[in-house]
Amino acid sequence: MGKRRVVITGIGIVSPLGNTTAESWGNVLEGKSGINEVTRFDASAFSARIAGEVRGFDIGAYLPPKEVKKHDLFSQFSIAAAEQAWNDSGIAKAGYDPVRVGSILGIGIGGISTLEKYYAAYLSGGPRKISPFLIPAMISNLGPGNIAIRFGLKGINFTITSACTSGTHAIGESARMIAEGVQDAIITGGAESAITPTGLGGFCAMKALSTRNDEPDKASRPFDKDRDGFVLGEGAAVLVLEPLERAEARGAPIYAEVLGYGYSCDAYHITAPCPDGEGAVICMKQALESAGLKPEEVQYVNAHGTSTEANDVTETLAIKKVFGDWAKSGLVVSSTKSMTGHLLGAAGAIEAAFTALAIRDSVVPPTINLDNPDPECDLDYVPNEKRPLEINAAMSNSFGFGGTNGSVVLARVDR
Repeated sequence: MGKRRVVITGIGIVSPLGNTTAESWGNVLEGKSGINEVTRFDASAFSARIAGEVRGFDIGAYLPPKEVKKHDLFSQFSIAAAEQAWNDSGIAKAGYDPVRVGSILGIGIGGISTLEKYYAAYLSGGPRKISPFLIPAMISNLGPGNIAIRFGLKGINFTITSACTSGTHAIGESARMIAEGVQDAIITGGAESAITPTGLGGFCAMKALSTRNDEPDKASRPFDKDRDGFVLGEGAAVLVLEPLERAEARGAPIYAEVLGYGYSCDAYHITAPCPDGEGAVICMKQALESAGLKPEEVQYVNAHGTSTEANDVTETLAIKKVFGDWAKSGLVVSSTKSMTGHLLGAAGAIEAAFTALAIRDSVVPPTINLDNPDPECDLDYVPNEKRPLEINAAMSNSFGFGGTNGSVVLARVDR
């Protein structure tokens, strides 16, 4: 990754499984589903009427009432997750020069609910009904922008938008900047909230979503023969990254090291992965090379694992090409999307967070609802129950529309 070793010292999560890191991670390990019926609007006319909504979220714990209207829900989630990560890391007392501390988030869609709200206001009442907060609330760069304002971060600040790979790219690029000395610390991760009529409707029109509406907790079933599409989710995961030496010097909690990062593009199709998995293979190999690891030195892969036929089969094939015999003899793979649904631009961030927690706690989260494995998906996917495992190194994969791919390798510092 460069001259400096980069570690994760803080994690904050707002997800369909809970509004804190501890709650979300605890429910992951229990194999609980965060999928339920859509409650935010009347979804009765939609083919898919289920989603991974964030429930019981109280933005009032983070923002005064007069400030709330300035922030779309994705930004509210990112502020809450960032506050958790900031406090978890203790970075406020680290003495970093604010000009050397930045914020980079991955956000795939941004403030779609705000756009819908004020477009409806325009249709009913004309231009005067459009709020001056429309643009600042909906644009995706206000995710990291609001974090920078909140904590006085005067370094690098931008949003990465690369569909479902956004969060992984944000973490990888942040780690690279710190490793190369461009910044000393970066608040990074991803946020998303696209469970709106337009967001849900767009994916329904693509026939991409599960329509297992009568069994929402069983709808997201990666690698299972009976899967019928992914489930839309929402939330945010934010990580604090900083150099290992500085973190150790101040006694900061260290979850894992960001050891490697890979990226590629299928250059094949706007939504479908290349059937032979070429882009995913390039990406994972690049991440391993960046980390300086052999395939058999990785114990766990948190798969992109969307619960769609195209992804699950292709990713399985790509993993076997990259890891060779180790894919069957020693590697374990799981998809936490089976519990959270697909958080789009925040997916890579929450899955990297879960991977770091898996390393810390020496446990592999399960792939729930894996009751009837697809014969073409023939790896060890840790079905339905967590598994104790000493994890020295793990990979987290993300693959997005437009063929964009990203993988990060995380490792135990004292491996």
